Amino acid sequence: MGILYIIGTPIGNMEDITLRQLRMMQEVDFICAEDTRVTLKLLNRYEIKKELVSFHEHSSKADLQRIIDRLLSGENAGIVTDAGMPCISDPGEVLVRACYENKITVRVVPSATAFASAVALSGMNCRRFTFEGFLPVQKKERSERLDLLRSETAVMVFYEAPHKLRNTLADFADIFGTDRRISICRELTKIHEEVLHMTVREAVEYYRTVEPKGEFVIVVDGAGEKFSEKLTIEQAIEQVRILIDSGEKPTDACKAVAKETGFRKSELYSALQI
Repeated sequence: MGILYIIGTPIGNMEDITLRQLRMMQEVDFICAEDTRVTLKLLNRYEIKKELVSFHEHSSKADLQRIIDRLLSGENAGIVTDAGMPCISDPGEVLVRACYENKITVRVVPSATAFASAVALSGMNCRRFTFEGFLPVQKKERSERLDLLRSETAVMVFYEAPHKLRNTLADFADIFGTDRRISICRELTKIHEEVLHMTVREAVEYYRTVEPKGEFVIVVDGAGEKFSEKLTIEQAIEQVRILIDSGEKPTDACKAVAKETGFRKSELYSALQI
């Protein structure tokens, strides 16, 4: 019976590779790659000639079974992703699970990861952090996920594509509030690497005029201790009414209380009308 090796690769700069990674890519019988074209560039850079087998999120059960059969027959395989560690927000986790189900040994050959690099660059208190990866695409599921995180006190790390960045920042403003600190890391280890430290409000304003380009890792500061003992919706509405009685417009009152309590402004406004 063969072994599956989870082989990390550079997250951008091809010089960020280890001797062990290079050796294992040479020694395995074949390499399962998310995008064979991307992996081929890396192999060519280091003059490694190896059979590449495509394995990605759209691969069929038959594709998976062919790989498992080869491992069961005694061949060794590597699994790589386009950048960084496979099997983290990545289809490689399906192959790893299948190996365990078939009693196939899995070993790891680690590398740098984008989220760990972004956390280190953030300058935030990262004794605790939660890796959230990519947010759901569907609006309802996306809102539900962020709602669960509104009172999270640990630093949160998200991956995001450039065409979705503006909407994601708008969602952060709506749910986390506009004063939350964030660190936006773009194209880590590549030529156009950029790290921005700002508030959610500043980020929304910045990307109104700047076109998002490249791949992003967003590090969001956790909620303050005031969120750890969360108010009920009734208590939050009472605060809204106090502000209204003092002369605030309902929308402004809801916005102010949302910022302080973690409830969404729209949620407070709807409850106020009942």
